[in-house]
Amino acid sequence: QVQLVESGGGLVQAGGSLRLSCAASGRIVSINEMQWYRQAPGKQREFLASITIPGRANYADSVKGQFTISRDNDKNTVYLQMNSLKPEDTAVYLCNADVDDGRTLMNYWGQGTQVTVSS
Repeated sequence: QVQLVESGGGLVQAGGSLRLSCAASGRIVSINEMQWYRQAPGKQREFLASITIPGRANYADSVKGQFTISRDNDKNTVYLQMNSLKPEDTAVYLCNADVDDGRTLMNYWGQGTQVTVSS
């Protein structure tokens, strides 16, 4: 069984920054693409960014230039650096990963971490 655990969320004032982490644990041979999403109340889940094993990143237009995704393959961890935060960035932030456990490739979600940006 594989678990993804997000951390680093919290309350921040507009214009501030946060760095989210998502650590994978369990039976892991390798982790392919890792992604960040967010979901605000009453809204659909929104893709934010993805990163491949070698570190190729892809961003949604809505966060390009504002958020930066990175990963540490030795730690099975993906990060999301969020700068210049705005109240509309308030949401639950979730990570997603395709994990190879040596027998199969499965997709996993974390439980999410709350980010609240005050005006």
